Amino acid sequence: MHIAIIMDGNGRWANRQGLPRHEGHRAGAVRVRDITEECARRGFEQLTLYCLSSENWKRPKQELDFLMSLLHEYLVRERNALMKNQIRLSIIGRRTGIPEEILREMDQSVEITAENKGLRLCLAINYGSRSEIVDAVKKIVTEAIPSETIDEDCISNHLYTVGMSEPDLLIRTAGELRLSNYLLWQLSYAEIWVTEKCWPDFDVTLFSQALDDFSKRKRRFGGL
Repeated sequence: MHIAIIMDGNGRWANRQGLPRHEGHRAGAVRVRDITEECARRGFEQLTLYCLSSENWKRPKQELDFLMSLLHEYLVRERNALMKNQIRLSIIGRRTGIPEEILREMDQSVEITAENKGLRLCLAINYGSRSEIVDAVKKIVTEAIPSETIDEDCISNHLYTVGMSEPDLLIRTAGELRLSNYLLWQLSYAEIWVTEKCWPDFDVTLFSQALDDFSKRKRRFGGL
């Protein structure tokens, strides 16, 4: 099973607690570990998390600097847990704009965990689905692939997610009812589950509720 999550509401959670926005991001990072380990425990195939969208660069520099620092901290701190749980790390998105020291840590974590056999944890960082599709088209043009041979498989094989399964379930926190430029191609037939709870409040119990609701749905993929 492949779960995709839009982790929304860190700032709103912090505001409701009377805390600065960065404390919401810090609390959200703790929740990432809880949900990742639960997915590993359940034997799921993949968990894909929307960590930083390509549109998030519009946020204040102070907040972006904290997010980069938190990402650096997470990549280093969580390596032992990734290895212990046999989790394989993947990262999708454009590398432009991400500090070099963070790119090095990203690459190192991906390399270190490459042979792990358990859950694949995919982090979408500086990711935008429209940009992904544009990059895929550019690759296809560069490779001079004949137009008559271009089909859905061809496009899928040029996306950042090549080799990954499509998500079965999309979870979005904080009550928003939109995809926010996230995995637009890959989510074509995913089930969607939304909660009003902000991401720092999305615990394993609520995650189990989402999975229970998903298990009751009938997926027809356009058929009867």
